Amino acid sequence: MKGRKLLVATRNAGKLREFGAALQRLGIEVVGLETLGDASPVEETGATFLENAKLKAEAFSMRTDLPVLADDSGLEVDALEGRPGVLSARFGGPQLSDVARAKAVLKGLVDVPDEQRTARFQCALAVARGGRTLGTFEGRVEGKVLRELRGKNGFGYDPIFLHPESGRTFAEMSAEEKEAVSHRGRALTALAQALEQGLLS
Repeated sequence: MKGRKLLVATRNAGKLREFGAALQRLGIEVVGLETLGDASPVEETGATFLENAKLKAEAFSMRTDLPVLADDSGLEVDALEGRPGVLSARFGGPQLSDVARAKAVLKGLVDVPDEQRTARFQCALAVARGGRTLGTFEGRVEGKVLRELRGKNGFGYDPIFLHPESGRTFAEMSAEEKEAVSHRGRALTALAQALEQGLLS
């Protein structure tokens, strides 16, 4: 796989950095959607993270000769009946910033006691080529939602998600620390193993 390219179908700069760092160690060059002639969005109509990841990977792989990696991931809060879930990137409205979106979740939990603020991050990855999915990979991590934002690193809901084993939010971790325990890190580990075993060869 050394010297190969993989197009990552995301406009999220934070995700692109995480994918790039993880795959660089395998000698894989990650390129973004800006390399496509047609980078128009793919409608995410799936009911699950995995369905959306496959939709994006397959659609974008019809627009390039490169293999395409797509993900769908988000935060599921039990007290909010699993929301924001697959709508994590658009929760509260597409115009909101990451901070505003996190605060919208906190607002919905203002009366929820600490012991009932359980949540998890989920990540689904799909690799496709020529419109066909070659492999899928998933990761999850359990935690709790805090009552305030903590930390300056990461992106999305990282500042409100407490990782119980470390006692820190993902936004209080370095990129390397987060990758070692996060939902996306776990999915990427499974992807890396498949790539090393010749998924794209």
